[in-house]
Amino acid sequence: MSDITRGGQFLVKETKCDDIFTPEDFSEEQIMMRESVKEFVEKEIWPNKSRFESKDFKFTEEVMKKAGEMGFLSVAVPENYGGMGMGFVDTCLVCDYISGATGSFSTAFGAHTGIGTMPITLYGTEEQKQKYVPKLASGEWFGAYCLTEPGAGSDANSGKTKAVLSDDGTHYKITGQKMWISNAGFCSLFIVFARIEDDKNITGFIVENDATNGITLGEEEHKLGIRASSTRQVFFNETKVPVENMLSERGNGFKIAMNALNVGRIKLAAACLDAQRRVTTNAVIYANERVQFNTPISQFGAIRYKLAEMATSAYAGESATYRAAKSIEDRINARVAEGVSHQEAELKGVEEFAIECSILKVAVSEDVQNCADEGIQIYGGMGFSEDTPMESAWRDARIARIYEGTNEINRMLSVGMLIKKAMKGHVDLLGPAMKVQEELMGIPSFDAPDYSELFSEEKEMVGKLKKAFLMVAGAAVQKFGMDLDAHQQLLMAAADMLIEIYMAESTILRTEKLAKKEGEAKVVEQIAMAKLYLYKAVDIVALRGKESIISFADGDEQRMMLMGLRRFTKYTNMPNIVGLRETITSKLVAENSYCF
Repeated sequence: MSDITRGGQFLVKETKCDDIFTPEDFSEEQIMMRESVKEFVEKEIWPNKSRFESKDFKFTEEVMKKAGEMGFLSVAVPENYGGMGMGFVDTCLVCDYISGATGSFSTAFGAHTGIGTMPITLYGTEEQKQKYVPKLASGEWFGAYCLTEPGAGSDANSGKTKAVLSDDGTHYKITGQKMWISNAGFCSLFIVFARIEDDKNITGFIVENDATNGITLGEEEHKLGIRASSTRQVFFNETKVPVENMLSERGNGFKIAMNALNVGRIKLAAACLDAQRRVTTNAVIYANERVQFNTPISQFGAIRYKLAEMATSAYAGESATYRAAKSIEDRINARVAEGVSHQEAELKGVEEFAIECSILKVAVSEDVQNCADEGIQIYGGMGFSEDTPMESAWRDARIARIYEGTNEINRMLSVGMLIKKAMKGHVDLLGPAMKVQEELMGIPSFDAPDYSELFSEEKEMVGKLKKAFLMVAGAAVQKFGMDLDAHQQLLMAAADMLIEIYMAESTILRTEKLAKKEGEAKVVEQIAMAKLYLYKAVDIVALRGKESIISFADGDEQRMMLMGLRRFTKYTNMPNIVGLRETITSKLVAENSYCF
């Protein structure tokens, strides 16, 4: 397993295009699954979008049951518990294509298959798994996840809900209040986190939903988006839970919650992808049909700009999400091959790539919001109307930046986890950072580089962006040491640099792999998108790097680092950005859809 790239190593280890997985690598079985999911969505969800928007909670439950009958709820569940036992890429694939039509169903699906089922699959005893998981996999039962409390948001371990052991030692009595609980209105069981006595960490429990057992629900929350996703407060009043329903060990709840969030973050990124495709396709169709000044608005440069950017962000999101999903799957398979249990292998596999999961959560959730926002703008006044799909797409997209850990938390986590990995020796940041410092002190080469091969300059540029990050992060760690956590604006800026590096590299490697397979002439538009994304990434790295350097360095150190940043963000041959956008939009307009 030593030759498998570890989480975070993309920053210091060269990745070849043949070493990553892309959507073009889907197997026949995966393509069949994708088409099956798309057919389900087009039949059961998209035509009934108005029912979701009118808060038809019962309809959400009905469609979830149909998804269970189709097997879509069981993709990630091992076969011996009634599931399909498919790989991590497959689970992301189903999550991707089932989630794009409406955020209401996407949230219900994600909450059930992820945080509602997965904690039992990965942490449950054999008896717990045999008892509960088959019902959850089939859709006979639905699950919900009770972590958040009033006053305890991002600080998940600060919950006040108590679990008190009965005098006879047979059960715990749980008392407390949980809020923002997805699927609460129709779930059969809750994964509940409570504190036993004065334990430092919370403990997880499997609690069956029984109104006669001290469980009451608040009214449905009225929300900006995801309107038909059941979201309620849940109140526990000395709810009796058998001791055998403790999940994992006492005090292990915080670990369960954090690992569940790691999986949830990459699944959330996947869940935003088809939403972007749909918004882009609808925007293209409308732009082709809408005529102003005797011309379809798809011919106007201002609109073409937007369409190109929307498609590019969707393509980049696909590239990075499936790259990371396969990295996780490979890690899981390697662990299993070593004799590790499925539970342990999946936990460690996802935990290994927690940095990438946070990166994806931030990048794709913000891209889908921007995409929907531009979709409204292309529709103009009609985009603000409930008669078109844009306003609901915009409202649904907004929650993605909040749940599974806010984007602010995930930004800081991504850099913090990377530094911790370096301190443990899992990722060698110190060596490369020292080399960057030496390079800054040396004389730059003035030799004319050979950029004759596809993406030769772009890949060199990605390498320079990595140097820029290492320069900033290395100096910040030297300056602040363990106190770096206190400098949140610096961490946020460094995280933006890290995010753009992973997203840009993933897009370039996917396209390079595709060009080798199909020939450059057949993937002109994908090449344009890869170059366009990198161009914008370079600007972001330059801006955020400059903010970082000025925030903690001064004098000669500051001047040296700013000079290095300019060197690391300078193109030799600046791409024609307007031309790239024209290439992308021409294809979109001709195909009348997102067609990549």
